[in-house]
Amino acid sequence: MASDGVEVARGIWHPPRSNAAMAASLLAEGARLSIRLEDGAIACRDDLKSVKVSDRIGSIPRRIGLSNGSLFETPDNDAIDRFLKMHKADRTGWIAGLEQVRPRLIGFVALVFLLAALIYRYALPALVEVAVLVTPPAVPQWLSAGTLASLDQTVLSPSTLNPAEQRRIRDGFDRIASFSTRGTAGYTLNFRDGGAIGPNAFALPDGTLVVTDQLIRMAGQDTEMILGVLAHEIGHVEREHSLRQMYRAAGIAGLVMLIAGDIGSGGEEALTDGAALLALSYSRSAESEADRISVTLMAKAGHDPAAIGRFFKLLEEKLGDRGGTSMLSTHPGTPERRQQIEDWAKEWGGK
Repeated sequence: MASDGVEVARGIWHPPRSNAAMAASLLAEGARLSIRLEDGAIACRDDLKSVKVSDRIGSIPRRIGLSNGSLFETPDNDAIDRFLKMHKADRTGWIAGLEQVRPRLIGFVALVFLLAALIYRYALPALVEVAVLVTPPAVPQWLSAGTLASLDQTVLSPSTLNPAEQRRIRDGFDRIASFSTRGTAGYTLNFRDGGAIGPNAFALPDGTLVVTDQLIRMAGQDTEMILGVLAHEIGHVEREHSLRQMYRAAGIAGLVMLIAGDIGSGGEEALTDGAALLALSYSRSAESEADRISVTLMAKAGHDPAAIGRFFKLLEEKLGDRGGTSMLSTHPGTPERRQQIEDWAKEWGGK
């Protein structure tokens, strides 16, 4: 048995054209290989240049295919690597190389994140625009109905404003909406007690608008201010900002899951909730666009075009919102918005 060489690795030998598996050892004498069974018998011999050695991939057992059709399998990857290197026949494989060489792995990870950034910056906005174009009218209606029903069950309550006050605001709103692209029929104004969300107004994709009692009370007798805020929300609907944000949030969630892979049901739920939070805030350009539409609609309807600017001033005074503008903020700073609104209002004053 000494002439059969030294033991390289232990494993399992599969005879040719058979499902049998026998405990065996791989022996080597120079480049001459032998398979020795447990009883000491030599099952077969072969030359290194005639066998096929599988590449190393992690801890997956190595397979050595011999020329007679038999197969030797061993989990001792390190022993096989040492033997192959001695005979200048390295077969560690490129995947194993990536696992072992950290700079390459770091580069690969960096490439993945670069690709994700390019998708987020260029592909995602394009896909969002395509999705908006092909969305049938039933989808915004379904989304809006479900959202309003959910809010009514959780944070919103029936309005406590008296009917006369609601009618006064609704009459002004209808006149403003008549100058919009959708017209009066394209919008539905709802009054609600805001509860925890306080003074607020928001628009849903199908033209459903909600204004809270708290916002109306904060405005006092300044109905023009309230109408300016509602005209701003019309602007969001006109430019389909809500629908875009929903698709964008879904796209971000999908992109992260594509990179992270299977993150489990808990991770997916957290990711979806986080994406939904992103959809609650509009981009800087969307807010500015809605401000300008508010100025335009108010002016066309014979109301004060700068009224929404007073709303932002009220926010500064009563809620302490004096945030400045930075490139990292998702909305224009309140002082900047007021100045921009005043400039647009002056343009209408000169017409």
